[in-house]
Amino acid sequence: MPQPDHIVRIELPDQEGLDADILKYFGKCAEKLGLVPNVLRAYTGHPEKFRTFTAFYNLLMLDEETTRLSKLEREMIAVVVSSANRCYYCLVAHGEAVRELSGDPQLGEMMVMNYRVAELDARTRAMLDFAWKLTLNPHDIGEADRDGLRSHGFSNDDIFDICDVVAFFNYSNRMAHGLDMMPNAAYHTMHR
Repeated sequence: MPQPDHIVRIELPDQEGLDADILKYFGKCAEKLGLVPNVLRAYTGHPEKFRTFTAFYNLLMLDEETTRLSKLEREMIAVVVSSANRCYYCLVAHGEAVRELSGDPQLGEMMVMNYRVAELDARTRAMLDFAWKLTLNPHDIGEADRDGLRSHGFSNDDIFDICDVVAFFNYSNRMAHGLDMMPNAAYHTMHR
């Protein structure tokens, strides 16, 4: 059974009438990914927010100069946060990214369903446990949690970056839930 075919449950502007820089960005996405992620289409009614969202996403998730966290680690955090929040859009889209970056389709599925079943090293497990707790019980995070990360080799900058990814995906999950955002159907078959 296919998923619903809408992008979001609000009216979006005509895609041909979008600003040139947004259309150029869509072209790069189509070239690199083979699709334009629906999350980007969802922001087209608000061009300045589109630009801010994409700039921050690119810095947070794609940049390799400003963080020691690997792309795979960042994607695993995204999936664990989205699993805690039961965000269909991000589980499908970022579960695919975990499959791609890890070369392991089973790992992608484990991250989506229950990261605890995956055979992860202690460092990765600590990072994901922190992300889960920060998502579901942020008021319970204390120095012992940060010390737990430090004991696995995470620096204070790494802890900042982990929190940054967790916070971003909690925000993104809520946008996806609120707008009933659907992922691109192509994600379901990629890197399996």
